[in-house]
Amino acid sequence: MVMFLFLVVALAVVVAAVTLAVVGGGEGTGPLPEAAPERLHDPLPPDRPLDREDVERLRFPLAVRGYRMADVDDALGRLGAELAERDARIADLEAALAGARAAARPRPDKPGGEEQR
Repeated sequence: MVMFLFLVVALAVVVAAVTLAVVGGGEGTGPLPEAAPERLHDPLPPDRPLDREDVERLRFPLAVRGYRMADVDDALGRLGAELAERDARIADLEAALAGARAAARPRPDKPGGEEQR
């Protein structure tokens, strides 16, 4: 008998709580506002070249199924462009160095020794 009374009281409490939530909580509030999509808190700096610390600090906000694709694509695009720029600069410097080394090498004299008169 005690168990039956406990179940009836528990059921009454649950029904009262649900009724209050439905009737009292819905007045004057409309649907929840759309949440703004979470963006990168510390994006890559646009005004200077990236360095190692920028890449190490880069953290993407989580989305429903992982990371936001647009944030990852933007970061990878930026990193790819900067790596291509650095590769081109390295190639230019290596070509200039090879030219300077070639110009600094002594040229062997013509066989025969002295100039012809």
